[in-house]
Amino acid sequence: MRDDSRVLIFDTTLRDGEQAPGCSMNIEEKLILARQLAKLGVDVIEAGFPIASQGDFEAVRAVAREVHGPVICGLARTQNDDIDRAAEALRDAERGRIHVFIATSEIHMRDKLGMGPDRVLEEVSRGVERARGYTEDIEFSPEDATRSDWEFLVQVCRRALEAGASTLNIPDTVGYTTPQEYADLIAYLRAQVPGIDAARLSVHCHDDLGLAVANSLAAIRSGARQVECTLNGIGERAGNTAMEEVVMALRTRPEFYEGCDTRIEAREIYPASRMLQQVIGINVPPNKAIVGDNAFAHEAGIHQHGMLQNKLTYEIMTPESVGRGATELVLGKHSGRHAFADRIRELGFDTEKIDFERAFQGFKSLADAKKTVYNEDIEALITDQLLQVDQRFKLVNLSVVCGTLATPSATVELQVGDEVSKLARVGDGPVDAVFQAIRELSGRNPRLLRYHVNAITSGIDAQGEVSVTLEEDEARVIGKGADTDILIASAKAYIHALNKLARREDAGASQLRGV
Repeated sequence: MRDDSRVLIFDTTLRDGEQAPGCSMNIEEKLILARQLAKLGVDVIEAGFPIASQGDFEAVRAVAREVHGPVICGLARTQNDDIDRAAEALRDAERGRIHVFIATSEIHMRDKLGMGPDRVLEEVSRGVERARGYTEDIEFSPEDATRSDWEFLVQVCRRALEAGASTLNIPDTVGYTTPQEYADLIAYLRAQVPGIDAARLSVHCHDDLGLAVANSLAAIRSGARQVECTLNGIGERAGNTAMEEVVMALRTRPEFYEGCDTRIEAREIYPASRMLQQVIGINVPPNKAIVGDNAFAHEAGIHQHGMLQNKLTYEIMTPESVGRGATELVLGKHSGRHAFADRIRELGFDTEKIDFERAFQGFKSLADAKKTVYNEDIEALITDQLLQVDQRFKLVNLSVVCGTLATPSATVELQVGDEVSKLARVGDGPVDAVFQAIRELSGRNPRLLRYHVNAITSGIDAQGEVSVTLEEDEARVIGKGADTDILIASAKAYIHALNKLARREDAGASQLRGV
């Protein structure tokens, strides 16, 4: 790949993506995803907004310390405290970048910042210069650029370059622009901003009009060489540019994009997508491009006939090219440890970083419970283990009675610390009865905000995946559980969330003690 045809992938799943409702992640979850992003081959990981909270600061610092390969980036406004906090969080990074931004559209300057154009220009110079005192890798973004005056943008970009910015990002913050308009803006800035060729032009698009990917690709044709994006397109409001769609568009249509490509290891795309879904408990739609369940499914007779003759008739890429395998039986109850270990590695997991024996026994139990074990079942099993938090509460046993003539009731045995207690409760339905019993045994009283069930694979014996969102004392957590019995999966998810709440409580107590 020629240097002038290389497009950098700036992944903001852990920052902009996490800001979407329901997508919040703790430090351990960010680390798990950051390691997968490094394996995926992204060039830059925007790990968070350090000034936003102590948790965000700690997450950025943890990623900076433990994840190697990509540049680790922290977001900051032009304010001194923001920049200093970002620099501190990135201090131990192998390669760190400070991403400075300030709004430049008339509506943002007037109604949000209360600043005039001259004051904004002063902030650009001061903020970038201060960040440049910490690192040479500085990115600058004029927020809401696509609704800004183009001549003013030229002044802003010039100030940022003069102050030491090495990357200029032109964000479509509210998803307002269109492909041709965006391409024209990028071309205009390239022609009008002195010295812009010495910097890398970047784009950051939101999907409010469903044009984020199209706008990003149009900008690449116009000279942009960095795309800011997220896994599965998660992010504020309608989301961000979906990384997988940009990467595979460039790779599938190289002649149209003049040979532009990324260094993404495409076979890690699907494992990364699945891992994100497990972490945040939000699944992509079946018709989602590249990673949706139906992306490589063919049901119509004409399509099936064409596929049997030549797969290229209806597939412009192979599922294997993005890390998806055939959804057929791959392992069973007679499979041994070596076969299971090979499959785990094929799915992108490191056998050295998991409790292999526990995972193998979990697989054996799953294989006994259902006829067909799919790759997705194994992914759920391993990811569930990776996401385990310290377990104050453990499910020992569960039995449920329900039916058309029976009052739904559940008997739960729960281990709390070293003690095991048993309790039976009735409910509006079997899940409600299970949750009531667990809640009383745990001694906690969180509010259930969301309950979601998803079949991991197809078939009557499919493993069910449950996600619950609980809130207690203004702390909101997501719990996940998987099992062939949906009631057991529900109990696992609820207990997983309770353990997260307990862990937050313990962490808060430690901070108060000065630990």
